[in-house]
Formats: sequence, structure tokens, C-alpha cells
Amino acid sequence: MLRRGDTGPRVVGLREELARAGAPAGADPEEDVFDDALERVVRAFQQERGLRADGVVGPQTSRALDGARWRLGDRVLRFVPGHLLHGDDVTALQDRLLQLGLLDDRRDGRYGPRTEAGVRELQRSSGTAVDGVLGPETLAALRRLDRSVGGGDASGLRDLERTAQARRRASGRVVLLDPAHGGTDRGSVGHGLEEAEVVLDLAQRLEGRLAASGTTAVLSRGADQRPSAEERAELAESVAADVVLSLHCDALVPAGLDAGHALPPAAASGLATFSWGSATARSTEGARLAGLVHRELLARTGLADCRTHTWNTDLLRLTRMPAVRVEVGYLTSPDDAALVRDPAFRDRCAEALAVALHRFFLEEEDDVPTGLLPVVGAGA
Repeated sequence: MLRRGDTGPRVVGLREELARAGAPAGADPEEDVFDDALERVVRAFQQERGLRADGVVGPQTSRALDGARWRLGDRVLRFVPGHLLHGDDVTALQDRLLQLGLLDDRRDGRYGPRTEAGVRELQRSSGTAVDGVLGPETLAALRRLDRSVGGGDASGLRDLERTAQARRRASGRVVLLDPAHGGTDRGSVGHGLEEAEVVLDLAQRLEGRLAASGTTAVLSRGADQRPSAEERAELAESVAADVVLSLHCDALVPAGLDAGHALPPAAASGLATFSWGSATARSTEGARLAGLVHRELLARTGLADCRTHTWNTDLLRLTRMPAVRVEVGYLTSPDDAALVRDPAFRDRCAEALAVALHRFFLEEEDDVPTGLLPVVGAGA
């Protein structure tokens, strides 16, 4: 982690990475102090990339910086299990394969098995050696096809078709409920509450309501488990989930202050929802689901409105199906914490989420206004 006030060679390295990514890093590229000007550059880079613009260089920002230096053709691309190549060049390749109808996946910027399969199909179609490696010959074949495609949003159309297929099924829909953190990772804390415990309880309340309405709910973890984002995304794929709902609570603690003690009375509060989006693409159906979730929760809980956003965070990026991350209040806010502690409030949240998921699969003419749809199994 690097943040304002840090010094040393790693800060110099950060400035060099920003320069390679095309971001201005300040007048003196050898300056070893993480100052206010550098923080502004980091925030601008994060915002452009769809990351949380907090000015802190953590794992996701570091990965984005590393990926931003690659352009399509800079290197040979191949599938290496356990060590997936990532970067803007892979994203550009995926975008072209999607437009050609050779990739049934999202632009996640990783050269995984689906991307390799798309390259193999391109090679078969173009008469080049079929090895799944994007080398000079295959890249030339891809560029020859550039003028034959253009416009539209292939990924968005695939999103719509997946939802349509799930809508046509009268039963058998699957929702992956993802309570954040878990195990030794307790997540945000404040006013005697732990995020990991709160969201697991909320997921269990929602699980019962979904089951009562005929929807299969799969939890991504138990109380003692802490799967990675990749493992959660793989579980969603293995159970053929139609949507993913990731449950979180937020926190905002001033630097140097313990989240459990002497919290300021004006701490941030409210509800926010997120769907996947990057600098070049977004999940259209994820954004629609995020809007439904957000409006139902606002109508039934009274939380402050922190709006819906796109976010290029790992779980949202790695899932092929529509996925939404929900931040149900701030545990560092005394008002939000008092609400979250109340079991009746958690029941209202579970009710709102169940309704939003149900509405997501309704035809437009069958939808109802926000806050009015009753819940099968409410109070279960």
C-alpha cells in the first residue's frame, strides 16, 4: 500500500508506472515523496479506470497500473494456467473477439481459457496455426478483419440474452449470495458491529425468502470461510448463477482513529450500489439490477441515498452474469449502526433485495412500482 506521506524508492517506481500508463506524474519523476500532487494524479487514474478513487495505491490500482502499459502487439499472448497474463492488450483483444462473435465472455483483461478458445477459433477461421497463442501471424489475421466489424455492444447484447433466457424459465433460477469477507477477515467494524457477521446474517435472511419464492440461493461462504474474489466468481460459474449479489457494509474512519472508539458524529452514512464498469465498457444488465436493488432498499429502509455507481472491482469484473455490490450503510455512522443492529431492519433489507431480484426477471409490462411488490415468504 502506498499513500500520501510515504517516501522512498517505491514512490519513485509509482511515478514511473504512472508515466508509462500515460498519466502525468509531476515535474520531477525522481521525486521520492508521495505528495498532494501525486495523490491527485493517482485519483485521476483510478477514476478513469473505474476504481475507487481514494488516492491509495493498493493491489487493484497496482494491477491496473501494470496492465495499462501494454498495447496490443507489444508482446506475445498465451494462456498460462495459474499465471494469467493481464493488461490493456488483453482487453483490446477480447473486445475484438467479442465483436467477431468469437468470445462468450466479458472483457476482464485476463488471458484465460475462454480467451484462448476465441483465439483458436480465429486461427481456424483465418487459416493460421491453431495453437491459442496470439503471435505476429495471428495478430496480422486479426487486424485484417478490423474493417469488417464495428459499432454496437456485443457484451451488452450477451447480457440481455442471458437475462432473457433466465426470464423464460418459470423456475430453476439461481442467485449467488456473496456475504463479504469472512473467517479472520472481519471487514469494516464500528459501534460493536462487524461487517462479516452482519452481511452473513443478511444473506441467510434473504436465502429463506428466495427459497420460498422458488429461487435457489447459494451462499459463497460460511462463517469460517474467506474465499478470494476469484473463488467466489468460480463458484458463481460452477452453480450456473443467473445473478450475483455481493453484500457489504462500509466504514469511514479518520486516519489514526480506531473504528471502534470515539468515532466522529458526522461520519459518512447511507446506501450505495455498484455494478461492473471500466474505462471502455460496462454491464448493462448489472446496472439495471443495481438500480432496482438501490430503489427498493431506499424505499423500505430510509437509508440516505449515496446513489448507484460503476466499479471495476474484482468480483464484479470476474463474473460473467450480472453482478451487484451493495453497501448497506456505514458501521462507523451511529445512525446507520443503530439501524443495522436491529433484526427488523435486516428483515426489511432482505425483503427489499428479494423484491429487486424478482423484479429483475419480470417482463416490462409485468413490473410494478418500487416499494409495492409483496414478498413471498416475508417473515420466514
